[in-house]
Order: sequence, then structure tokens, then C-alpha cells
Amino acid sequence: MMFVNNFKKKFPDIPVTLYDERFTSVIAHQTMIDAGLKKKARQNKALVDEISATIILQSYLQSIHR
Repeated sequence: MMFVNNFKKKFPDIPVTLYDERFTSVIAHQTMIDAGLKKKARQNKALVDEISATIILQSYLQSIHR
């Protein structure tokens, strides 16, 4: 939260939206399983992070277009 507070102080005209991303890694792993990725691919942290980031972005964009 310190980063967000410092960011807001330095850039007060830029809106900041916080988004809960606690379960995105779990969802990313399930997505990888559903897509048929092998266990070795599912252990690739960079790929999990990439899929998690995509899920976060999609969820956020869906939330602002409702």
C-alpha cells in the first residue's frame, strides 16, 4: 500500500484502481490444466504469471464495462 500512497502523492491527477488478484494464480493453473498443458509447462512461473496478468486485465476490463 505504501507504493500506491507514494504514487498518488507524486501523481495526484492519475486515477489509481486497486484490484484483488489473490486467486488469479489458482485460476491460471486451472486454465492451464483445462488447456491440456503438461505438468512441466504448468510449473513455468513466468507462464503462470503471464496467464494471471491476462486474467486480471480481463476481469478489470469486464468490471468497468458493465
